[in-house]
Amino acid sequence: MVVRVMATGVFDLLHPGHLYFLEEAKKLGDELVVVVARDQTARRLKHEPYVPEHIRREMVEALKPVDRAVLGSATDIYETVVRERPDLIALGHDQHWDAQEVERECARRGVTVKVVRLGPLPHDELATRRIVERILRRNANGPEART
Repeated sequence: MVVRVMATGVFDLLHPGHLYFLEEAKKLGDELVVVVARDQTARRLKHEPYVPEHIRREMVEALKPVDRAVLGSATDIYETVVRERPDLIALGHDQHWDAQEVERECARRGVTVKVVRLGPLPHDELATRRIVERILRRNANGPEART
């Protein structure tokens, strides 16, 4: 039996934390399906994405641990779970979803799934928001700060 793992995220400005998350998720099973958030979902949950959804999906699918990447639903996050029917859902350390609530809602919709929360990359200073902040700080300080 193939164990299908699902991971989700915005994956805007891919960085080492994303790769670490996906590598760890892949270790949980045989097949890793990654759900990439739609632009409107990214706006609602995080920020205006820097990279459009179709390109973010292509970039994620090109990563070695990923077997397949799909765009999520713009209206119902569980719609993709019902369609893909994972055995496990891997949550990142910074994702706000409650693991038990996700399991209950999936079961209510006919999908028995175990939700696992993964830990952060040991050096998490490379998160998207921190990278952007560093770029803006360097830019604000002029050319001498860009070494």
